[in-house]
Amino acid sequence: MTTMYVDSWDPSYGAAFEGDGGDGPASPSTAQVETHHEVPDDQWAPIDPDRGARRPAVVLLVDGVRRNDALLWTREEDGTSYAGLAASYGAGVVRCDLANGVATLLPGARVGRGLFTASPSASDVQAGSVSYTVRRISGAGEVSKLPAAVQAPLTELEIEISSAAREDDDLLVVDGPLRSRRQLPRTVGYVKTQQRQYLSAQLTGVVTSLLPGRRTPLFKLGSMWGAWTWYLRLPGGSGAPWGGIVRLECSPDLTVEEAIELAAVAAVTVPRFASSAYKDPRAPQNLIPIAGLERRLRGMLGDARVLHRALALSTAAGRR
Repeated sequence: MTTMYVDSWDPSYGAAFEGDGGDGPASPSTAQVETHHEVPDDQWAPIDPDRGARRPAVVLLVDGVRRNDALLWTREEDGTSYAGLAASYGAGVVRCDLANGVATLLPGARVGRGLFTASPSASDVQAGSVSYTVRRISGAGEVSKLPAAVQAPLTELEIEISSAAREDDDLLVVDGPLRSRRQLPRTVGYVKTQQRQYLSAQLTGVVTSLLPGRRTPLFKLGSMWGAWTWYLRLPGGSGAPWGGIVRLECSPDLTVEEAIELAAVAAVTVPRFASSAYKDPRAPQNLIPIAGLERRLRGMLGDARVLHRALALSTAAGRR
C-alpha cells in the first residue's frame, strides 16, 4: 500500500525539495562526490547525535534578503539597449546565547542597493532619498540573469557583518551554501531546499530513513564550490521521506576529522532552532532565529511600492 504524507512546508514556497524533473533530488548532480571518507559506502547508516560533542556557548546565525525593486532599460547613443535591475538587499546576524536561552539581533544589520546592468553608460540612480549604485555586470545582461547578480554583493555584506560579530567560542550558521564564505572558521552552511541529488539510490535510502536528530555520514563534493557535506533531519516534520531534511556543509579545507567534529557539533545544536508548522509555513527547515531576522531585514528594505514609484519618477525626470 502506498503511504501518503502532507508536508508541513507551505507549497506556496515551492517545495523543500524539487523533484519534478528539474534540479531536484531526482536529478543527479554533475559534481564529483566522494562518500567513503567517514565510513565505507557499504557501512553507510544513520548516525546518532554525539551527546558528548562540544556545545558552543554562542550560535551566530547570519542571513540576507534581497528584493527586485524595478526593471529598467537603457537607450544607448548607438541605438542599442540594455536591461537593468534595481534591487535592494540586506544582511544581519542573530546571536543566540544557549546558556541563557536568549536570542538577540545584533546591531550592524545593513541594507545595500544596486543597479545591476551591462550598460556601459548607466550611472547611479537617485530615487528620492535612496541611491542605487551602478554595479556593472559582464555579458549582454539578459533579463533572466540579472537577479543572480545580486548574490555577490549580498554575500560580501554577510561576510563583513558576520566577521565583525565573531566570538572565541561560537558556531556560525550561514543560511544557504557556503560558497565564497568557506574561509570563515567554525562555520556551517545550512541548505533548507534540496535542489540536487548527490547520492546513489542506495545511499539516498539512508537519507530518507533518518530519524529526527540523526545525520548521514559525511561526503565530499568536488566542484567550484566544493565542501564537506551531510544531511540531517530536523524534528517537527511530517514524516515524509524528505520532510525536515536539511543539508549542511563546511569548508573542504578541513581535515575529515575536523569536519566530523563540526558535524557532531551542528547535530546537537541546529535542531533546537527548528520551527513549528503553526508558526512558520516553511517549518521545520526555516530556523526560528532566521525567520525573525528575515522579517526584520525585509522591514529595513523599505516599502517596495514607494521605491518603485520613486524610481519611475527619477528616470522620467532624466528623460526630459
